[in-house]
Amino acid sequence: MSQEVMLAFLLTLIAGLATGIGSVLAFLAKTTNTKFLSFALGFSAGVMIYVSMIDIFSKAQEALVGVMGEVDGTWLTVGGFFGGIMLIALIDRFIPKQSNPHEMKKIEDMRKNGSKVADPDLLKMGTFTALAIGIHNFPEGIATFMSALQDPALGIAIAFAIAIHNIPEGIAVSVPIYYATNDRRKAFRWSFLSGIAEPVGAVVGFLVLMPFLGDVMFGVIFAAVAGIMVFISLDELLPAAQKYDEAHVSIYGLIGGMAVMALSLLLFI
Repeated sequence: MSQEVMLAFLLTLIAGLATGIGSVLAFLAKTTNTKFLSFALGFSAGVMIYVSMIDIFSKAQEALVGVMGEVDGTWLTVGGFFGGIMLIALIDRFIPKQSNPHEMKKIEDMRKNGSKVADPDLLKMGTFTALAIGIHNFPEGIATFMSALQDPALGIAIAFAIAIHNIPEGIAVSVPIYYATNDRRKAFRWSFLSGIAEPVGAVVGFLVLMPFLGDVMFGVIFAAVAGIMVFISLDELLPAAQKYDEAHVSIYGLIGGMAVMALSLLLFI
C-alpha cells in the first residue's frame, strides 16, 4: 500500500474519531462553550464551501473537460455536483426526525439528570442518533479519502473541517445516552463507534472506486464530493453554529475559514 493511500486512510480515521473528542468534552467540561463551537462550526463550513467551489469543482471540471471536451465535460461536472447534493439529501431525508444528528445537545443538559433510573426512551434516542451520524459519516469518509488521495494538502484541510463538525455530533450522542443510563463508558463507546463509519467509507472508496479511478471517474467523484460538502455546510454546519450562538460569531467563523483556506491554496501555487 502506497504512502498516499495510507495518509488518506489516516486522515479519514482522525476525522471520523473526532466524535470521541466530543464525548470526552461532555464528561470533562462543566458547561458548553457555545461561542467556541459556533465559531468552529462556522469556520468548518467556510473551509468546506470555499475549497469545494474554488478548488474541488474546478479540478473535477478540468479532468472531465480534458477527456470529454468542454461542453460534455462541463455538463458532467455540474451533474456530478448536484448528484452529490442529491445523495446526501436523500440520506438526510430518510433519517427519522427524532434521531436527527444535528439536534444540538449541551453538556449542561447531561448534568441536569439527578435520577439514577435508566430512561429507555432517551437511550433509544441516543442510539438512533449514533446510527444516524454513522450513516452521515459514510459519504464524508469517501469524500475525505478521495480528496486526500488526489491532494494530501487538500485532504488535510477537509479532514480538519470534518473533525471540527464531528465534535458536537459526539456530544449529541453522549448526552442522551449518559442521561439515560448514567454510564460514561456506554456513552463514550456509542459516540466513538458513530465515527467509525468514516474510515469504513474510506475502505469502500478504496476497494470499490479505486480500481476504476480514471480521469472520468475521478472527475465525477470530485464533483460529487464538492456537492456533498456544500450541502453539509449549508444544511448542517451553519444551522448548528447559529443554534449554539445567535450572534454573528458563526459568520465570523465562516469568513475566517474561507480566508484561511484561500491563503493555504495561494501558498501552494
